[in-house]
Amino acid sequence: MKQKQTSPWAWVPSLYFAEGIPYVVVMTLAVIMYKKLDISNTDIALYTSWLYLPWMIKPIWSPIVDTIKSKRWWIVSMQLLIGAGLAGVAFTIPTSFFFQSSLAFLWLLAFSSATHDIAADGFYMFGLNQSQQAYFVGIRSTFYRLAMIAGQGLLVFLAGQFEQMPLFGSDQPSIPLAWSLTFYIITGLFVLLALYHKYALPHPDEDKDREVLSVGEAMKGFGQTVTSFFRKKNIWTILGMLLFYRLGESQLVKMASPFLLDSKDIGGLGLSTSQVGIVYGTIGVIFLTIGGILGGMLASKNGLKYWLWPMVIAINLPNLVYVYLSYALPDSFLLVSISVAIEQFGYGFGFTAFMLYQIYVSEGEHKTAHFAFCTGLMAAGMMFPGMVSGWIQELIGYQHFFIWVVLCTIPSFIMVKLIKVDASFGIKKKEED
Repeated sequence: MKQKQTSPWAWVPSLYFAEGIPYVVVMTLAVIMYKKLDISNTDIALYTSWLYLPWMIKPIWSPIVDTIKSKRWWIVSMQLLIGAGLAGVAFTIPTSFFFQSSLAFLWLLAFSSATHDIAADGFYMFGLNQSQQAYFVGIRSTFYRLAMIAGQGLLVFLAGQFEQMPLFGSDQPSIPLAWSLTFYIITGLFVLLALYHKYALPHPDEDKDREVLSVGEAMKGFGQTVTSFFRKKNIWTILGMLLFYRLGESQLVKMASPFLLDSKDIGGLGLSTSQVGIVYGTIGVIFLTIGGILGGMLASKNGLKYWLWPMVIAINLPNLVYVYLSYALPDSFLLVSISVAIEQFGYGFGFTAFMLYQIYVSEGEHKTAHFAFCTGLMAAGMMFPGMVSGWIQELIGYQHFFIWVVLCTIPSFIMVKLIKVDASFGIKKKEED
């Protein structure tokens, strides 16, 4: 009964905002923080790329979340654990052993966040009827994007402002204290979100506490779904597409922020932390979102196959703007902003094809589980190339690195040439209007 009395507006926006924040903290905010704390590009790329692992392997423990306790319990518990991880990062940043200790807390944050994703997406299905699910799908995506802007934009800008002022009674500005205060602010936000969701989330009849004994049966079913996935027709082509479609982007995304922050005498653009929060975390995310929305609209009109080649070109060709920026090293903030906007718009537009392809190959009896496998392989395609991107950049410099990134887009075109897609897939049918 409580489910009917609780408006989805009271929890869907806040739940997906809470889902987006820890992901962007782990994947983007941590990169910028470590760069400002003088960690090398090699170490930044290697260790922060490892943080993709929880999202890569989350299909393995998703049966546990599905069979133990309720989704509601998992959501609130993981939000509190995320808050604990954020507090741990904040506490250890000013210490002499900050790199190792903060990474340990970021691992806690990453596993908690990936588990929260599983629970939140499942609860969305339980807490809303079919028509509500369709209505709120755009709203949940919007608030997830707002979380990205808050994480990559507002919080980075805020950290940049803190870097310029004395904190906690010190006479001089301190970068470690600035980032520590930023993480304490995020910690407070998550404690409030956890307390809010403890009371605001509805109690759907389907979302009941489950017994631990059912885990064995769930894992047996998991094994069957794994086997059925790898027996799909053209599985090797599918795997190649999932792993190599973003080969160039997987390396670019790790080095974009360090390139923007590094001084010009070592090949960077020399932007301040606050400027990076504006250009990459705000303008970039806005154009990423616009590209994704446009891609979805066009794909629903003409289908995935019709837009596949324009989209693979869109996700890869704009990487050339970083080649230009690395050679020109422009002083114009407007020009840098336009360049980042072009690259992010292309990424958003081109990523649409990748998501639709995952849905396409997941069709069948176990489509939910198979889609989870696809997202895990997608994360692997980002993690492993990202791990070596910093080492490659420091070995050959930013100019040659961005040329290397462009060359790494070639396998993406090859895989698009090899895959097979039904011409009608993705087209919105009249009866759905």
